Amino acid sequence: MGWVSGIAIFFIIWWTALFAVLPFGNRIPDDEAQLLGTQEETPTNPHMMKKAGITTIVAVIVFALFYLVTEVLGFSLADFPEIIPDPST
Repeated sequence: MGWVSGIAIFFIIWWTALFAVLPFGNRIPDDEAQLLGTQEETPTNPHMMKKAGITTIVAVIVFALFYLVTEVLGFSLADFPEIIPDPST
């Protein structure tokens, strides 16, 4: 795996982890604390920098596992059995 493909894979893993981390810790405000002009479900303080940090940590761990499996152990998608068998046999 080259460094460009490694960065691309990390980028995909990071965004996937971000969408998994986003809902954690969100609190819906009471009627008194809600700002005018916002939706009812809008969180009061989403803590985006904290979530970006958690996302980065999760992405580094998942990327390290991916690198271990693909580069160190030598597994690839071709090594997994086919889900749909070959119809010619």
